[in-house]
Amino acid sequence: MDSLVFDLINKELERQRHGVELIASENFTSAAVIKAMGSCLTNKYAEGYPGKRYYGGCEVVDQIEQLAIDRVCEIFSAEYANVQPHSGAQANASVFLACLKPGDSFLGFDLSHGGHLSHGSPVNYSGLVYNAHFYGVEEETGTIDMDKVEAKALEVKPKLIVCGASAYSRDWDYARFRAIADKVGALLMADIAHPAGLIAAKELNDPIPHCHIVTSTTHKTLRGPRGGIIVMGKDFENPWGRTTKKGEAIMMSSVLNSGVFPGMQGGPLEHVIAAKAVAFGEVLDPSFTTYAKQVKSNAQAMAKSLVEKGYGIISGGTDNHLMLIDLRSKFPDLNGRQAENALIQADITINKNMVPFDSRSAFVTSGIRIGTAAITTRGFVEQDCLQVVEWMDEVLNNFEDEKKLAGIRSEVNQYMQKFPLYENELTAV
Repeated sequence: MDSLVFDLINKELERQRHGVELIASENFTSAAVIKAMGSCLTNKYAEGYPGKRYYGGCEVVDQIEQLAIDRVCEIFSAEYANVQPHSGAQANASVFLACLKPGDSFLGFDLSHGGHLSHGSPVNYSGLVYNAHFYGVEEETGTIDMDKVEAKALEVKPKLIVCGASAYSRDWDYARFRAIADKVGALLMADIAHPAGLIAAKELNDPIPHCHIVTSTTHKTLRGPRGGIIVMGKDFENPWGRTTKKGEAIMMSSVLNSGVFPGMQGGPLEHVIAAKAVAFGEVLDPSFTTYAKQVKSNAQAMAKSLVEKGYGIISGGTDNHLMLIDLRSKFPDLNGRQAENALIQADITINKNMVPFDSRSAFVTSGIRIGTAAITTRGFVEQDCLQVVEWMDEVLNNFEDEKKLAGIRSEVNQYMQKFPLYENELTAV
C-alpha cells in the first residue's frame, strides 16, 4: 500500500469529519456509493452503450449501466437518459455538440450573475466555439426578469436557450422559458446540476415537461458520485434534420448519445456509473424526500438568520439549497477571499463567489456562496444551522483574530462529534 497517498486520504477523511461543509456544490455520498466507485469495475473498458459495445466482456456492465438508466428515468419521469458523462460540464458540452454547429448563437445565464462556466464563459469551450449571449438578474431585486429574457431572445435569435445556474437561489420558470424558446424557434436546455435532488423530491418546479433536454451533475443535491447525466422527457427529431440512409428522421436520443460517445468522450467510467446506480436507488427511497425537505428548510432558516444579522442575500432569500451572500452589505471592506480564508481557519468551509454587479475581481470577489446539502446529510436541522450562522458571524466580525478563530474551530470540532461521518462504515482507507 502506498502510505504517502493513503495517509493523505485519511487526513482528508478527518477534515471532512471535523468541519462544517457549506460549499453548495458538495455533499457526502453513502458508504455504499463509495464502495461501488472503488470497485473492480474500474478495470473494464466499455466504449459504446448497453448491447452495442466496441469491447467484449461487457455482459455485466451492460446490466449495471441499464439499471442506472432505468433508475434515473424513474426519478425524473424521463423517457431517455445517458449516464455516461464524466461531469456536468461534459454533459453540457455533449448537448452543445449534438445541437449546435460552431459559431451558432445560444443564450445562457451570465456567469457573473450566478451562471456556470459551461454556459458561455469566454474562457470556456462554450464561449470559444459558439456565439454566446447572456441574460442576468436585476440589480435591484437579484432575480431574473423574464420579459428581458424574452427581449434578448428575440434580439439574438439563439438556436439554444440554457436555463440553470451555479449560484442562483430562486426557482426557475421553465414554462415561460419554453414559451420564449418556441417563440424564437430555439431548443431549451435546463442545467439542474444544483437543484436536481430537490426537483427529484418535488420540492421545486419540474423542467422535464417543458425543456427539450435536461442535464445535471450527480454529486450535489442528488448525493451521488461526481459525474453527469442527460435526460429527456420525450424524444423529438434532431434540430439539424438529419436522416438515416432510408430517409427516416434521426431522433434526438441518438444524436445525444453520439454527442457523448464518440463525440465528447471515450470509454465510460463503469465504476462511477455503478455508484450512480446506487445513488439513484437511494433517491427512489422515501427517506430521500424527507432529506430534501430538510435541505430546503435548513437553507431558509439560515437565510432568515443571516438577513436578520444584516447580511445581504442576493434576491433576498432562497427557494433551494443555496444562497449567495453579498458581504458589502455588512462589511464593505471585507472581501470574499478574506472571508473564505477566515472561515476555513474555523473549519467552516465555503467558497468565495462573485455577486451580480461585483466591484471586485473573480479572484477576490465581494461575496461568498453557501449551501445546506452536505450539513443536512450529516443530520443538521434548523437549530443546528442557526448555530452555524452564529459561528460565521463571529468569524467574519473577527476575521483577523487568529486566537478567536482557533477558539471557534475548537467549538466546531466538538459540535461535529454529534454528527458522525462514515462511523463504522468507512475507516482508514
